[in-house]
Amino acid sequence: MVRDGTSLARRLWLLAAQAIAVAAGLLIAWRAFGPAPAAPARTEVVALRDAPSEASALRGSEARLEAGFWGAARKAAASVVNVYTRTAPPRRLPEWLRPYGEPDGAVAQGASSLGSGVIVAEQGYILTNNHVIEGADDIAVMLPGGKVAEARIVGTDPETDLAVLRVDARGLQPITFADPESVQVGDIVLAVGDPFGVGQTVTQGIVSATGRNRLGINTYENFIQTDAAINPGNSGGALVDTAGHLVGINTAIYSRFLSAWPGT
Repeated sequence: MVRDGTSLARRLWLLAAQAIAVAAGLLIAWRAFGPAPAAPARTEVVALRDAPSEASALRGSEARLEAGFWGAARKAAASVVNVYTRTAPPRRLPEWLRPYGEPDGAVAQGASSLGSGVIVAEQGYILTNNHVIEGADDIAVMLPGGKVAEARIVGTDPETDLAVLRVDARGLQPITFADPESVQVGDIVLAVGDPFGVGQTVTQGIVSATGRNRLGINTYENFIQTDAAINPGNSGGALVDTAGHLVGINTAIYSRFLSAWPGT
């Protein structure tokens, strides 16, 4: 037996109309008696960029080695800034308290230091070393392209020697974060920063060791040791892999003569 098409279509139409009416009624009741929608929270979402998976990162690694590291250097350089700090000059001392040999009328000037930082979020958040900005009265950041912006401290953690700054600027390029577990001894890395205030510089080396601690530099230590050249002014700058992904923050120089000397 085959059901008549006209009667079947009519029954299906009636069932559909009933279902739509019931659904509409439930929706009206929910809007009338249901809970009021929550007001949107006024919070700022800061998204950090993670590097792609290891499988995709491995693809093209041979091409990067053959072509050099200019791609990784250019990518990282767009996220590395120069950090300038200034402390207010001390009050002028009376004549009888001045150090012997100081010229008459000399006034001590405010100290100015130079370090580096890494843009980690497009809202203007910059990661650097705490010792770069510690005790500073004024902080300025030179962004890629040469624009200078005033920076304010968002938070500091002296125990790990890290600090977060923020600048009001648009069009920033945040760096991507490498998987911490992907860093291996023997990996090629690039150090990006502003050593000696000569301008942004890139040096190349390998990961010599990981998990270095008990160096007496910070309370909590988990350093990556590298033979990439790190000089004063590199502190707070980026250590990146051959894809330009951040693997660490350049913090200190460790040598026979300088011991654990901060990179600034």
